[in-house]
Amino acid sequence: MLYSIISTPIGPLMLRGDTRALTGLHLPGRHPATDGLLLDDERFADEARQLAEYFDGTRRSFEIALRAAGGAFQCRVWAELERIPYGETASYGEIARRLGAPAASRAVGAANGRNPIAIVVPCHRVIGGSGSLTGYGCGLECKRALLDLEAGRAALV
Repeated sequence: MLYSIISTPIGPLMLRGDTRALTGLHLPGRHPATDGLLLDDERFADEARQLAEYFDGTRRSFEIALRAAGGAFQCRVWAELERIPYGETASYGEIARRLGAPAASRAVGAANGRNPIAIVVPCHRVIGGSGSLTGYGCGLECKRALLDLEAGRAALV
């Protein structure tokens, strides 16, 4: 496994993967240990470029090979997160209904919180049913900044 740490307007992000796919994008303050991983900034140059374009407001979708490890339900939730359009949000309940499990909003929340590829798999676009912001790995201020960026209300540079 390989990794790189890139500077972004929200803080350092850790990218992790192999030669074929991104398997982790970890938010500031949530980087796992690097024991047994090899630092390879060149391997993640394209992902770093795409993320820089996202943060400067010129990229709305990613073209990155992903491989997220998780249970069947988690993977279904993460796939549904990728369907939330740039600049839009969905509630936990909405996602549960889309998955055909309307009573599973808490399970959706748990899967959302375990998303291993933040930002690219946009867990920040999930909000409470009342429209309120709910937990995010690097804090609600960070979540608000990402949503404001996507809504065109603020630039992150």
